[in-house]
Amino acid sequence: MNIPFVDLKAQFEALEDEIRAGIDRVLAHGKFIMGPEIAELERALAEFAGVEHAVTCSSGTDALLMPLMAWDIGSGDAVFTTAFSFVATAEVISLVGATPIFVDIDPRTFNIDAEKLSRAVTQVEREGKLRPRCIIPVDLFGLPAAHEEIAQVARSNGLKVLDDAAQAFGAEYNGRRMGSFGDACATSFFPAKPLGCYGDGGAVLTNSAELAQVLRSIRVHGQGSHKYHNVRLGLNARMDTLQAAILLPKLRVFEAELERRQVVAQAYDEALKDLATTPLIPAGCRSAWAQYSILVDDRDALAERLREAGIPSAIYYQAPLYQMPVYRSLDYGKGACPEAEAVCERILSLPMHPYLTAEAQQRIVWGMAEFLGKTKLKTGN
Repeated sequence: MNIPFVDLKAQFEALEDEIRAGIDRVLAHGKFIMGPEIAELERALAEFAGVEHAVTCSSGTDALLMPLMAWDIGSGDAVFTTAFSFVATAEVISLVGATPIFVDIDPRTFNIDAEKLSRAVTQVEREGKLRPRCIIPVDLFGLPAAHEEIAQVARSNGLKVLDDAAQAFGAEYNGRRMGSFGDACATSFFPAKPLGCYGDGGAVLTNSAELAQVLRSIRVHGQGSHKYHNVRLGLNARMDTLQAAILLPKLRVFEAELERRQVVAQAYDEALKDLATTPLIPAGCRSAWAQYSILVDDRDALAERLREAGIPSAIYYQAPLYQMPVYRSLDYGKGACPEAEAVCERILSLPMHPYLTAEAQQRIVWGMAEFLGKTKLKTGN
């Protein structure tokens, strides 16, 4: 039997009655756009993250785009971000007309290297061709970035911080949850995310009432006092009410699911410690474990062997962002971010979700052990 990479079916079966009841309520009241479930979800998200405001939107990408629009970031501006992420992180920078400045990563956390970030800001300032405006750190695979160091770089240079926590809602850094770092935090509710809906959805979290007000305008075509009064350029970026109704019961069990993810990750750590380089979780951090990603030699051959055994895996990501065809015009040469390039050659993500059974996890580990020539393993959760 094949093992699912993310088991959305098992989660649905556990929450089916509540999810169906929420959908039925929306069908009954008929407020499919900006219905009462939207405001209820926004209050619950803000409370969970420990911030004043949550503004839902249509996707994690729009959650990244809207703050950049609100801050009037555009042509001639430099926005610093990691070289190792999904393209949406950089895409939004280009969509507002700004220039992404790609920074190398810490090879053990896979997150942006704060020291290299500081040097990149200094270099752009010295060159004088672009105005440094913003940093977009990514909490990759669910692990918080080095937010204290990043905040220090931002303060020293007068930069905004937009935290990309698309994969990390529910993660913690020094006792604070993702959503409470930076001037704003963007997250995603894509179905495979730790907290996912049944389509696209996202949210921006912030403690700024002024920013939240502008974001609510931007998500409805730059709306002012009413729908035909438009005061700025905006988007059609509202979350559907049905998605909010689906997320509400999921949020109520989210903490329990996060705890279960810790158990699954710990079992992987113990079983794989002699087989591969397992994820490093720095002191004070708690990952949301959107993915469990290892570094291993012969990555592609291992992935094929697992596939043949009915075990899925994924490669996040096969190349740094600056090597994507869309960004080749920026003229980053090979070796521009050597740590990111090296990680791209060796990284492999294994099935990770709260409903992964001990039996399935044992199959995954033994499948890897067989390929790697190991015979003595301890598994269990």
